[in-house]
Amino acid sequence: MSRKVLVTGGAGYVGAMLVPKLLGRGDAVTVLDTYYFGHDPLASLHGAAGLKEIEGDLRDRDAIRRAVEGCDTVIHLACISNDPSFELDPLLAKSINFDAFEPLVEESKRAGVRRFVFVSSSSVYGVSEADRVTEEHPLRPLTDYSKYKALCEPIALAAQSRDFTAIVLRPATVCGFSTRMRFDLSVNILTNHAVNKRKITVFGGTQTRPNIHIEDVTDLYVDILDEPDAKVAGEIFNVGYQNHTLARLAEIVKSVVEHELPDLAPIAIETTPTNDNRSYRVESEKIARVLGFQPRRTIEDAVRDLCRAFRNGRFPYPIEDERYYNVQLMKGAKARTNGSALAASG
Repeated sequence: MSRKVLVTGGAGYVGAMLVPKLLGRGDAVTVLDTYYFGHDPLASLHGAAGLKEIEGDLRDRDAIRRAVEGCDTVIHLACISNDPSFELDPLLAKSINFDAFEPLVEESKRAGVRRFVFVSSSSVYGVSEADRVTEEHPLRPLTDYSKYKALCEPIALAAQSRDFTAIVLRPATVCGFSTRMRFDLSVNILTNHAVNKRKITVFGGTQTRPNIHIEDVTDLYVDILDEPDAKVAGEIFNVGYQNHTLARLAEIVKSVVEHELPDLAPIAIETTPTNDNRSYRVESEKIARVLGFQPRRTIEDAVRDLCRAFRNGRFPYPIEDERYYNVQLMKGAKARTNGSALAASG
């Protein structure tokens, strides 16, 4: 069944890969985005049937009203989307990630939206030694980014009603190729450095982090729209796959890059201390049991995809170019606008 879907942050790292999938299944899609990272991520879709793009700020309630009008579904991705970016301007980040959230929910209900998918984060768990971090695990966010993700969850769930199905997803760290590429995510960082520096620097190494391929997570965001209300209404789902230490991730990246791009071998691994102690293993048994969701791509697949993109010249100046790094781009934007910045994509 075709839907009318609003994707906030639709030109972001995940959104840029999600929007074409929604269009491909026949949905009409509205993108609300500041296009803080430019219009290139969706350039191949400009003018596509069923696509409406609104350049607007999530904090602008009028922009929200225009974007959600006529939509029956919302997938909320837009946010200041990593800890360093959040710390760069905490008040700005709070205004986007938290203060703007309840108005979005309210306007969605007022417009007649029937399904609201909030993309939270597995980082809400903070540090845990538990073998199985399920959805019932206590939330212990260590940063403002994860704290405000956690605080938005009950707002979404409190809006749940017979006519408004609210779903909370807690994805693991996403990895792999996107038309709005980010090289500030763990697997992507390691791959970029392996290819372009021939050296991987591991900060700490013993911390365990969950990861999931971008193709799997965007497949889920499409498929969950078709799930019956009875299965998903008011539910929270972890969305993860492989849990590895950072040291193990470095070994995987080294092995795949040396195989895919043998001219770069050998690649060195260097370990250095860190004060980032986030460590947790996300258990995704619930979403497999309830929805039958099983990721089909691995970390190795993500690294191979990135190697192919590097080989094809998809990322000019991948170390220096600020467009691949949220915090660097935001610093540059603030400098260019005398300290004023707009909402970023997810």
